[in-house]
Amino acid sequence: QVHLVESGGGLVQAGGSLRLSCAASGRTVRSLVMGWFRQSPGKEREFVAAISWSGGNSVYADSAKGRFTVFNGVNTLYLQMNSLKPEDTAVYYCAADDSAVIANHAWEYDFWGRGTQVTVSS
Repeated sequence: QVHLVESGGGLVQAGGSLRLSCAASGRTVRSLVMGWFRQSPGKEREFVAAISWSGGNSVYADSAKGRFTVFNGVNTLYLQMNSLKPEDTAVYYCAADDSAVIANHAWEYDFWGRGTQVTVSS
């Protein structure tokens, strides 16, 4: 089992920045792929970014490229979000996939945090 706890969400003005954190505990995360998803009211959960913990490879959604950066520390996953837009408003979830291949579908991830709210005002 992997236990994930997100933090760092909040209210920010358009153009601002936030850094989300996801603390992972339980089994070792070195063999996992970890990612960020987000969900707005009435919409499906969508992929944002993911990283292979052991190899360091990362993948981004088109909406995140050039603005967001996913990186990892010691048992912690981060998402640095810059140039935020109102359409980035959502609950952001951290997820872990017991796989060597980076996936961008929510159903492929095995473990989930409870989410942290990000609100970007115009």
